[in-house]
Amino acid sequence: MPPAVDILTLGPLATNCYLVRPEHTATDVVVVDPSGSAAEIRPELVSRGARCVAILVTHGHFDHITGLADLAEGTGAPVHAPAAERALLESPADFTPPEVVVRPWTPDTLLGGGEVLELAGLEFEVIAVPGHSPGHLAFLCDGALFSGDVLFAGSVGNTSFPGGDWPTLLASLRTLVEELPPETVVYPGHGPATTLAVELAQNPFLAELRTERMEPPP
Repeated sequence: MPPAVDILTLGPLATNCYLVRPEHTATDVVVVDPSGSAAEIRPELVSRGARCVAILVTHGHFDHITGLADLAEGTGAPVHAPAAERALLESPADFTPPEVVVRPWTPDTLLGGGEVLELAGLEFEVIAVPGHSPGHLAFLCDGALFSGDVLFAGSVGNTSFPGGDWPTLLASLRTLVEELPPETVVYPGHGPATTLAVELAQNPFLAELRTERMEPPP
């Protein structure tokens, strides 16, 4: 059964923060990408009768971690984050606009892709999807893909940031399309949820992948 997912759109770039749990009556919640501030996230948890038991970070860009340190400190929840983006979490001022303040935080668990995490009664498969950023991860939970800034409804991640690379991103998208069911629900870092099937059919940035799938085998 797909997890229950609540979406909070927070922070300076309207970044999606997700509260994920086995069902809406469950009390233990996994927070994916704590954007905004902990002062915004924690009342949402309280209003749902829930508590944060783990935090997942898709990548280290500032808008996805603005609430990370305060939320982790206040809840005691362990932080699981990409190993290749550790510097962005521990020294955020080096990668953040001067008008935005992000507290540094050291992750409890460093991930590279291929791991399976058992959190709050849910199983999260960790998928390496670099391209938007070098260590970017996505988290797959029973038909729900938390894609960060790799894939959006009608768009894909920007590759103009340091460490971004279009061929690498395209390869990551190809992996998602080839290895996951088309009905997989995509919960992106910005904008509305979508599915892999819809994006493969309509997303202009996936045109090359559509062509590949239509070509007859040799």
